[in-house]
Amino acid sequence: MDDRFENRAENIADQERKIQAGIDAKSGEGGGSGEEGAVQAGARKYPEPPFPEQHQRKPGEEFRLDPAPMYDAPFWKGSGKLEGMAAIVTGADSGIGRAVAVLFAREGCDVAICHLDEERDAEETKQAVEAEGRRAIILKGDAADPAFSEAAVKATLDAFGRLDVVVPNAAFQEHVEALEDLTLEHFDRTLKTNLYGYFNLVKTAVPHMKPGGAIVMTGSVTGIMGNDNLLDYSMTKGGIHAFARSLGTHLAPRGIRVNVVAPGPVWTPLNPADQPAEKVAKFGSQTVMKRPAQPEEIAPAFVFLASPQCSSYITGEILPIIGGYGGG
Repeated sequence: MDDRFENRAENIADQERKIQAGIDAKSGEGGGSGEEGAVQAGARKYPEPPFPEQHQRKPGEEFRLDPAPMYDAPFWKGSGKLEGMAAIVTGADSGIGRAVAVLFAREGCDVAICHLDEERDAEETKQAVEAEGRRAIILKGDAADPAFSEAAVKATLDAFGRLDVVVPNAAFQEHVEALEDLTLEHFDRTLKTNLYGYFNLVKTAVPHMKPGGAIVMTGSVTGIMGNDNLLDYSMTKGGIHAFARSLGTHLAPRGIRVNVVAPGPVWTPLNPADQPAEKVAKFGSQTVMKRPAQPEEIAPAFVFLASPQCSSYITGEILPIIGGYGGG
């Protein structure tokens, strides 16, 4: 073998050791050591774990959460992106749904607020929408019930005279540690709320929508990455992504766009009404951002995808907002 190869190999090995020595010398000095606090890259500072230990009865209530979710985005300046429109949002009493309702209103949209049985939260959302100068109605019912979807769409049309944006957002989620613990009743409830609920609302609403209308569904990182303790929930969220992608193609000739926002962990009542209190205290800490998102960090994506001013050439897309990718 030519000595040139051996000499080069030895030189490269020396170079690699030199690079290694430089990195080793800096180890423990804090750069990228993982000891830093949560990432704060927003318009204002957001809460970070550990949170107070807390657990709620389903479906969960926002007014009981500590710290209170940040949904009102005081820095967001409305510019008429949804001026004169009307929207229906399921699960709008709290969490992402409430933040979406408020920003929609700030952009000039009237909002129908659908909820299960969280009356106080729903009323607070209504007041927040009205504070933005827009009209709001509250509709209580089970999103999985096709009769409720029909009644809710009719009530929205009666109240506002039109329906431009549909946001299927209501969800049921409950962790299980073992497949054997996932009962048929549990599995059925997850699919009924998360898939049937979306299908029922969309099927009922579409005949009343005009070109320029939009459907923006709430997906999840679990529908992209999976989750070993959310088998049924992950299945439904993956199904929502596929449904939206297919429906976007199906409705394109009618001028109706369909997209998905797929969040990672978000500080809403959904998780404290699911996980044990000690896990809630650490919620979101495993993301790259080392904290959960606040609802106001997710809602702008819904405005973007709902507005014909912003996203008229976007349909069938899944937009992940998950706090970064950790890599290997």
